[in-house]
Amino acid sequence: MNTTFWIITGIVLLIAVFIPRVGLLAVYKTYRVAQEREQVEDALKHLLDREQQGRHASPESLAGTLDIRRGEVTRLIENMEEQGLIESQGAQLHLTTEGERWALHVVRAHRLWERYLTDEARMPLEKVHTEAHRREHTSSDTQLDEMDAAMGFPTRDPHGDPIPNREGILPEAKGMPLTAYQAEGSIRIVHLEDEPALAYQQILAAGLRLGQVIRVIDKNPQRYLLTDGEHEYRLAPAVAANVSVAPLAESEVARAQAVSLVDLEHNQKAEIVELDEAVQGFTRRRFLDLGLTPGTLIYPELKNFFGDPRAYRVRGTLIALRKDQAAQIWVKPV
Repeated sequence: MNTTFWIITGIVLLIAVFIPRVGLLAVYKTYRVAQEREQVEDALKHLLDREQQGRHASPESLAGTLDIRRGEVTRLIENMEEQGLIESQGAQLHLTTEGERWALHVVRAHRLWERYLTDEARMPLEKVHTEAHRREHTSSDTQLDEMDAAMGFPTRDPHGDPIPNREGILPEAKGMPLTAYQAEGSIRIVHLEDEPALAYQQILAAGLRLGQVIRVIDKNPQRYLLTDGEHEYRLAPAVAANVSVAPLAESEVARAQAVSLVDLEHNQKAEIVELDEAVQGFTRRRFLDLGLTPGTLIYPELKNFFGDPRAYRVRGTLIALRKDQAAQIWVKPV
């Protein structure tokens, strides 16, 4: 009996370990393939980021970004060269045409997922990067095309980074770091860098957001003091360097004199100036479908005891908007 038991047990273990597609060995191989693909794609993103900055990646920079040992980096570089993804020129690493195409696919996946998780899943901004990184490695071109179309072909992610289109064309990044901007007057936040995570958390905790119009009141080696005309914000210079800004266009000067819809008093009429650039995807499409376009008259009509959502009259129709939605609609009181 004992002999029979051990024979059966041995057979079961052999099946569990070695049978294709279901055995532990097959599961482990699948896991290893996924891990290797993720490492390759993270390396491609690093090279693309360096080239966009006008710099060259190196084995040392790759090891630092991926947090791996030099021996592992050497094997990774050899593997990517064999696949025709990169070329080595001395200590410099360069993307090939195929490597750049693949890198742009990963960047597109990451930024589209960030847009979706922010706008539709309503995930907190400080959490979307990690989740988007997890999903970017398993998204096909077809899946990304469908997501892109469903969200109305957004051009920027929640941090202000441009999203490559399906042809791999990457729009030019806007702005310069706040610490490098020297001109005076009002400026607009066009990008919030989400790495390192600690600096990004400090930016969010301060209350700064994409699209916000600010002005530098004071700066010194210890701090940057900013204002949006209503609140003041204090940032350490190292954190301020992760905030990119740009001068206001003529159309934005009118925006600087506008207020958000959420600030209107009961029955105070106003004209819509524009939708905040942070409004993308399904949300922007819904706003436009509701008739929330520049020049349209709108005002809060019915009072809500709880204050949220609030009812607004627009084009003869009563609509309900949450505070966070109304805060992204800029209006001029009339």
